[in-house]
Amino acid sequence: MPDIRPTVGSGVLVLNATYEPLCVVSVRRAAILVLSAKAVCVADGEGFLHSVRHELPVPSVVRLTRYVRVPYRATVGLSRRAIFARDGWRCAYCTGPAETIDHVFPRSRGGRHAWENVVAACARCNHSKGDKTPAELGWRLRTKPAAPKGVAWRVLGHRAPDPRWASWLDLPAEEAAEAA
Repeated sequence: MPDIRPTVGSGVLVLNATYEPLCVVSVRRAAILVLSAKAVCVADGEGFLHSVRHELPVPSVVRLTRYVRVPYRATVGLSRRAIFARDGWRCAYCTGPAETIDHVFPRSRGGRHAWENVVAACARCNHSKGDKTPAELGWRLRTKPAAPKGVAWRVLGHRAPDPRWASWLDLPAEEAAEAA
């Protein structure tokens, strides 16, 4: 068994046989896929994995040798961490560091818990806003909240992409570098 220790950026992007991004797995799982010939390494990471008889470059991106049909959800799951990532960990009202989430139209007044009604907020703005709408206070949102879109959100969720994955996730290289 190879000696597999967590490395920097220990996630590995898994591509389908058609080079479509599927998911992110651990370096250990990716090495097992490559050693069992279920996947081939498309891009190497940093370092090597060693066993008694083999030396394998740490994979960064692997491609499955057989096509896997995966039913995708139409929407990205709503979670606290995903809301913070979507809003850049900044308050939607004052652009300070976000600590809580806030319902733009309060739930106590019929607001839904949906991407279009939830934003990241600092504790001060959230407390000041209370059970009111931003319009009632004369506040404005920096951007209109919406559900995140794209391959990167479906595959990565709230995780920051490795810059080496930019070409497979349709991300500009500088955007991926900033996230890492």
